[in-house]
Amino acid sequence: MIRSIAAGLAAATLSLAAAAQSGKPIEWVIGYAAGGGSDAVARATAEAMAKTLGAPVIVNNKPGAATNIAAEYAVRAKDLENTLFTADFATLAVNPFLFPKLPYSAEKDLKPVGLLARFPLVLVVGPQVPAGNWKEFVAWAKAQNGAVNYASAGVGSPHHLATELLAEQAGLKLTHVAYKGAAPAVADVLGGQVPFMLVDTASGNQFVLSGKLKAIGVASGQRIASLPNVPTLAEQGLSGYEAYAWQGLTVPAGATDATVARYSKALQEALASPAVKARYEALGVEGLPGTPEQMAAYAKQERERWGRVIRTNNIRID
Repeated sequence: MIRSIAAGLAAATLSLAAAAQSGKPIEWVIGYAAGGGSDAVARATAEAMAKTLGAPVIVNNKPGAATNIAAEYAVRAKDLENTLFTADFATLAVNPFLFPKLPYSAEKDLKPVGLLARFPLVLVVGPQVPAGNWKEFVAWAKAQNGAVNYASAGVGSPHHLATELLAEQAGLKLTHVAYKGAAPAVADVLGGQVPFMLVDTASGNQFVLSGKLKAIGVASGQRIASLPNVPTLAEQGLSGYEAYAWQGLTVPAGATDATVARYSKALQEALASPAVKARYEALGVEGLPGTPEQMAAYAKQERERWGRVIRTNNIRID
């Protein structure tokens, strides 16, 4: 009896793996609207992975609720072996602290396949702010006697939490103005309604390169290729400061280890391809090749880091 059960389980596993390799379309779910940076990363990577996998990879946009709508859809997928999901900074690192109840467990319901990309953040100011570097920015902000607003892409976004961490480390008093996405936040910084923000490179680089926004510094550990002349905030005196928006690829927890390995191999080949590298460079994002285990460790590290910032500042989404 035990042998027959084991044989049956082995056969079921093989049939699932075979189905995943049969050329059946693969659904890639993302929690953001079509046309944005996250969508562009997914589509460029999906196209490259499809060539390795020998099956079409179809991107399905399910925006809303800080990726929770898409996450719930993905973890409840019936076709476990043919469902991919972009799990990011929100899904894996901050939503467990922001929401009193989630329809998924960041640690239990998703299996890491590998990191995709990270979006460097840049401190930018509108034309009315009389600062061109970090020292001048701090002097200006402190002279406002606590009456300094900043924009973000929404409560709990990387832009928001990274600015709270910046304020903490620099001793600044700032007031958060949350928008529904990076685009309207950038628009109001451009228009002078809000003086500054930390913006991801995919949303802000075009305005920095055109001179419409002034880049004070990048929040990376080193200067970034898309803005080589902009120094890091750390090298200007904000020691140890580093923050990114980031994304990884996952499958539902019930998918087999063979499926994870197959997708991980295809992902690494995609990230190494010239076409994907060129697309990422055009978006101002950095590819993050690595194993599922490295992604799990990175997500855990980020969860601990940003969980502290959220608790310290009593940030919640009801």
